[in-house]
Amino acid sequence: MPTTYSDLISDVRKSIRELSLSELKRRLDDKVPIVLLDVREKEEYRAGYIPGAISIPRGFLEMQVEQKLPDKAAHIVAYCAGGTRSALAAKTLQELGYTNVESANPGFVRWKDLNYPVELPPNLTEAQRDRYSRHLLLPEVGEAGQAKLLAAKVLLLGAGGLGSPAALYLAAAGVGTLGLVDADVVDNSNLQRQILHATSRVGMPKVDSAEVAIRDLNPDVKVVKFQERVDSSNIDRIFDQFDIVLDGCDNFPTRYLVNDASVFKKKPVVHGSIFRFEGQVTTFLPGVGPCYRCLYPEPPPPHLAPSCQEAGVLGILPGLVGIIQATEVVKLILGQGTPLIGRLLTYDSLRMKFGELKLRRDKTCPACGESPTITSYIDYEGFCMIG
Repeated sequence: MPTTYSDLISDVRKSIRELSLSELKRRLDDKVPIVLLDVREKEEYRAGYIPGAISIPRGFLEMQVEQKLPDKAAHIVAYCAGGTRSALAAKTLQELGYTNVESANPGFVRWKDLNYPVELPPNLTEAQRDRYSRHLLLPEVGEAGQAKLLAAKVLLLGAGGLGSPAALYLAAAGVGTLGLVDADVVDNSNLQRQILHATSRVGMPKVDSAEVAIRDLNPDVKVVKFQERVDSSNIDRIFDQFDIVLDGCDNFPTRYLVNDASVFKKKPVVHGSIFRFEGQVTTFLPGVGPCYRCLYPEPPPPHLAPSCQEAGVLGILPGLVGIIQATEVVKLILGQGTPLIGRLLTYDSLRMKFGELKLRRDKTCPACGESPTITSYIDYEGFCMIG
């Protein structure tokens, strides 16, 4: 006699462990380590979910679960609207080798009726869900992470070699507000490496040219322009509007000024530099790792800092360095991965070799040390341009 739907569900329930909603809530209140798996459809999930739940619709479970839940020994509690789909999901997970799976019964409808905690996902538009769909598939990003990116405010110092690739990729990723600081205009000699700009925009202020490129790439992004050089008179006004600073500036005086503002305001700075065929990237997080002055307490003499105009630079080099900087920024926004705090990543393009140097916080640092001597901004003058 053929198996009926009722027979099938009955057999499934006999082969899995089920969990009451009251017990699930107790465990969550007690902070018992649990992976909550919501197997309802996306439209149901967007109407509300149990806080902390990971969404994998039942129809995509076999395809996505091993990517999103790689630990097969983790304690997983699946739930749906009423308890049936989650029972089927629990059975499937067991067959895939997951060893500690339970199904909540009844499901979310009853959970909500009991006035247990419910969370609403970020209110992304359908166009945004389409644009950022590859982000939404990543458990480390998802809709919550994309909402963080859209709410983030990042300041880019320089719309040149490093700022160009960083700005384009941060805009593409959906970072909601990008500040651009650059006093220069687009020159033909920039186009060998500064990919934000174009031949048709030679002579245009770089911040205006950058805005054209960014808005064309992603209209979600708000561009805040500062056609000026950063100095002690304007750094507070500029910095206070942003969460994270990406340092692509082209001179030592600005680097030291940016560092001191970062320390004073406790704002992270993702620093990058390039010279000929080599590049460097690190992340400065005040109070956690070293600052720029821990490495170089004072600017070098001008004769030891030849400019790119004198020494040249491989046009492709800032592309890679700027993209690494953008990656660091995204990690900081999402709170994912291990940033380059206390580590200096070096890159030699001719040998195609990466290196890493450990950086330590200097207790005697004049900016971030135990007894700092720099308590106000310093405008260093007379240093050559190196961008």
